[in-house]
Amino acid sequence: MSTGEDDFQSILENGISFGRGGERRDPNEGKVKTKAKKKKYITGAHGSGSAKQKAKYREQRANRHK
Repeated sequence: MSTGEDDFQSILENGISFGRGGERRDPNEGKVKTKAKKKKYITGAHGSGSAKQKAKYREQRANRHK
């Protein structure tokens, strides 16, 4: 059984790794990039009619309890 001893010896020399592989991933991988939170889109300043209407509704909601 020399293969068992070889495995044991390599474990003694190199240690055991229980983690993910050596591969590092980009933390932004798979995320959707959106413009919805940018100021122009929130205020409706970029020219889209639906954005202007949404901005109007946001403004009404913000001023509701004042």
